[in-house]
Parts: sequence; structure tokens; C-alpha cells
Amino acid sequence: MLELFKTESDDNIYYLPSEDYDCDDYYQTAIAEELELLEYYQEKNVFWVPKTARWSILKNKATLPIGSVLWQDSQGQDVKFRSVSWLIDNALDEIEKSNPKLKGILNRISQYQLDNDKLIGLINTFSDTSFSKPEYKGERLNLQSKDILGHVYEYFLGQFALAEGKQGGQYYTPKSIVTLIVEMLEPYQGRVYDPAMGSGGFFVSSEKFIEEHAKEQHYDPAEQKKHISVYGQESNPTTWKLAAMNMAIRGIDFNFGKKNADTFFR
Repeated sequence: MLELFKTESDDNIYYLPSEDYDCDDYYQTAIAEELELLEYYQEKNVFWVPKTARWSILKNKATLPIGSVLWQDSQGQDVKFRSVSWLIDNALDEIEKSNPKLKGILNRISQYQLDNDKLIGLINTFSDTSFSKPEYKGERLNLQSKDILGHVYEYFLGQFALAEGKQGGQYYTPKSIVTLIVEMLEPYQGRVYDPAMGSGGFFVSSEKFIEEHAKEQHYDPAEQKKHISVYGQESNPTTWKLAAMNMAIRGIDFNFGKKNADTFFR
């Protein structure tokens, strides 16, 4: 959105001309306020993370003394730091409130009773990775943050499947098989439905298919994706949640029903 606000063009309705403001400070403040409007992200189907749930907040607040004032709530009351697990769970609560399709999907950390030092170490480890400007051996990678998260998510799903052996097939189909099916179906538009979706790999591959064939088919991949509707069912409750999270981190709109369900009965 930041680029849209600063890019002048005839068809860009989001452009904010700097000359409309008395000074650069006012201009930057105006842009910062616009960036916090949820409606923009809903319109573009971009995963929205509220202020108190952002990584910078977790990183900066996790090391504060217990009882420190973190921020004020909507009623103007002080919100005080209780523990790192509480801080993370609060972030998950806010994410679910802003993204209704994730309601009841995200597991809370407090149930695992991890101490503060372990969670702070985990936060610091993740903080060493740059998702906005990724590099490998000093070279910039042409990857967006959602691509990196998607690759990490897919890697762990594959590792879980290997650990589970034959049982792993219920939530993870090998990428090569999924890619072959997608290439045969050519899902350029219409409804994409998977009655036994597992963790949603088929939907991810359908989106990649649209991106990879954009040049030869002469279309804008972002616009073409709007012609695809994603539907799925999954009987396993844990796998159903994995699929919803998989779609959310990739910015894919979806309809998986209100809960897990068996295709043969519902």
C-alpha cells in the first residue's frame, strides 16, 4: 500500500500527492495513518495484523519487567505486561478478531507453560531473519515475506509428514503429485474445490500456476487470481486448521466451512 500512496498515475486512486501537505512531516504522518486503515487491506485481500500483534511489538515488549505498562486499551485503561506467553496469546487474539476466518484456528501458547526465557530466545531467533529484505550469502532474494513464510510452512508440513510415516499422507500430499494434477486441470478461473484438501497444497499450487503462466497467456496474475474461488473440506480438525493458516499467510481468500467436516456426510 505504501507504494500505491506514493506512486502517481492516471489509474491510481490511492495516490497521495505530497504537495497537498504543508511539510514532509505532515505528509509522512498522513501516509502512516492511511496505512492503518483496515479497509485497504480487506479490499486487496491482504492479511491484516493489528498494531499490538506485530512482530516489532513482541520483540520490543517481551523483555520488559513484569507489570510494565504496554499500551492503553480502547477504554483508555493501562494494559500491563504479564508474561511473554500472555503477550503472544494477546497477539493471536487480536489477529483472530481482525481476520474472522481464523477465529478458533490459532492455538494459544499459554497452554504449553513455557517459561519467559525460552520464548524470548525463540523471538530473538526469528528476529535474526529479514522477511522484508531477504538475503542469502550476501545476495538479495527475489522473494516477498509471504513467499518465505509459505516455504517455511511447506517445509515443516513435509517434515511432519515424514515423521508420521503413512499417517502423514492425511494432511500432506507430495508437491510433485499436486503440481502434476494442477498442470492437468489448468485452473485459470472458476471454482477450485478439494473434497479432501489436507493442508491446502492444491490451492497454493493453483495460485502458483496462475503466476507462472501469466507471461505466455498475456494476463495480469493479480487480476487473474480474482477469477478463482477456493473451496475445500477436511475431516481432520487439526489438518483443517493447518489449511486455514496456510491460506492466511499466503493471502489466499478461502471458504472451508465453519468447521472440519467429512465429505461423505456433509
